[in-house]
Amino acid sequence: MHSFDESTDDLAWKIFRYSLNRVRLDPPPLDGPRSPEDLYAAVGETITTEGMGGTAALELFTDQLAPACISTDHQRYLSFIPAAPTEASVLFDMVVGASSLFAGSWLEGAGAVYAENQALRWLADLAGFPAEAGGVFVSGGTAGNLSALVAARHGARARRDGEPTRWAIVGADTTHSSIESAGRVMDVDVLAAPVDADRRLGGPAVAAAIDAAPDGTEVFAVVATSGTTNLGIVDDLASIADVCEQRGIWFHVDGAYGAAGLAAPSVQPLYTGIERADSFIVDPHKWLFAPFDCAALLYRDPETARAAHTQHAEYLEPLTSRDDWNPSDYAHVLTRRARGLPLWFSLVTHGTDAYRDAIEYTLSVAAQVADEIEATGHLELVHPRVLSTVAFRRRGWGMDDYRKWSDALLASGQAFVTPTAVDGEAALRLCIISPRTTVEGLRGILATL
Repeated sequence: MHSFDESTDDLAWKIFRYSLNRVRLDPPPLDGPRSPEDLYAAVGETITTEGMGGTAALELFTDQLAPACISTDHQRYLSFIPAAPTEASVLFDMVVGASSLFAGSWLEGAGAVYAENQALRWLADLAGFPAEAGGVFVSGGTAGNLSALVAARHGARARRDGEPTRWAIVGADTTHSSIESAGRVMDVDVLAAPVDADRRLGGPAVAAAIDAAPDGTEVFAVVATSGTTNLGIVDDLASIADVCEQRGIWFHVDGAYGAAGLAAPSVQPLYTGIERADSFIVDPHKWLFAPFDCAALLYRDPETARAAHTQHAEYLEPLTSRDDWNPSDYAHVLTRRARGLPLWFSLVTHGTDAYRDAIEYTLSVAAQVADEIEATGHLELVHPRVLSTVAFRRRGWGMDDYRKWSDALLASGQAFVTPTAVDGEAALRLCIISPRTTVEGLRGILATL
């Protein structure tokens, strides 16, 4: 298994050709899911005692398994949060996999960590973080939010004697599900604060939620959102920062999707206050054109995170006894791949102006399609567009209507648009992050409604 012979060489070129052809596809196939029964009938048991050989395994993947996955980089994949990795980032992801890099410590991966840290510095600068800020690339927003909140509670514990009856986090009643998940993992309460008429969380609501916490409960962190998944709402970060500073509470900003807008001058004012956060996340595998899985976690004061996350063991002493920058010290992780390198390579290849222009383009497309929705008589916006997400309804339709329409749209190969709910009512949303998405293509989708 661990020798490179003629058969391995032949397999390598077949994999290279497949990968290169997939990167070249424009558009890629949209494809779609198949039932477990259908896949079993087509594929059967794939893992056997003797093996089937690399060529047969690649053909099985190419012909049966890959087409059973929806291509998230298709320009009309508009559900959830799509992906739009640059060709440079995808190609370099192959290099990362082939290089067998361990990027958990400086000792073992200094070159990779140095490059990742430069990409993190660009993100920190966009947010206005100080020179000493730093962080780590983790797998996704859920891991990033959890790691930031673990650091936040560690800092709160260090400032007090003894434990409160309960620890708690305050977030909007519309906050991402990963915050509730973090609360369960950490066994802390998540206190919901109401959003205002513009669906934004603000300082007064945060202060009221803190004051209303049950006796014996201590709030150790407040989570704001810079770009909600459903509507793209950016909270009133400045007023929340005021409350957190006055009360000495950690301020975390979940920007998994929306914080990429910091690179776009047209929407930068929306993020005023993020520079005062103690931590924030942004997922480059979303609106910063990197492949899965890549989320950046940045800390204003990385030392608090280092104290919270550094693991200690006899065999780790060669790492922990040195004053090196070890990425595994800044999140709930020890083993990690150099998942930030594809973003770094793409940034170095194209320059940051190209990123600015690509994000501005998607914002422009979103603005145009929102205007066209408003101009119709049978469609209506659920909320004014903020970033690159457009949520709307077709008058007279319910969830079953949307589901049937969505299934037919995917089956036709035209687009992937799933229904959602806003204020308990069914709706549709278009999340536009690909520079290949066009207004004309979106018009074609709207025409089916």
